[in-house]
Amino acid sequence: MKAGDRVGVIGLGGLGHMAVKLARAMGAQVTVFTTTKEKIEEAAKLGAEGVMENDKAALKALELQFDLLLSTVPEKHDLNPFVTLLKRDAALVVVGALEPLAPTNNMEVAFHRRTLAGSLIGSIRETQEVLDFCAEHGIAPEIEMIPIQEVNRAYRQVEKGDVRFRYVIDMASLKAEMAEG
Repeated sequence: MKAGDRVGVIGLGGLGHMAVKLARAMGAQVTVFTTTKEKIEEAAKLGAEGVMENDKAALKALELQFDLLLSTVPEKHDLNPFVTLLKRDAALVVVGALEPLAPTNNMEVAFHRRTLAGSLIGSIRETQEVLDFCAEHGIAPEIEMIPIQEVNRAYRQVEKGDVRFRYVIDMASLKAEMAEG
């Protein structure tokens, strides 16, 4: 990806919001695809356009527009609606779901020399490059700090998908609880 590229991020959760921040800092025009109307507003706050995944007219208007699509959705989902959004020689990279996905229409992949790829994590060198880039550009994840006493509530919210981005446990709250006990 390079400055000026059009990048799409599928899913705006913990991984997706960082993808938006990184792509924007690298000079990309970013569009977020989501199933949640509230996340359209979150995308705008991050400097990205938001599109509902089920808006067929919006998806049709975006065909052949993207240099890169990054799927950050952590569960099984259909990539077919997104393949046609890729330009010739562009790629859709899955970094969220680790389970088998729905079959992809290879005709749409082959006709425009599109690539479907996946990735788990970078090397130590690549991870350090990203950390250095984030430090240089003031990029950090959006978090909600919680005391250890709220970990069960937070876990239930994670299970329901009610988490905006990431929880971080304030370990000082453990020390305070131990002092009280």
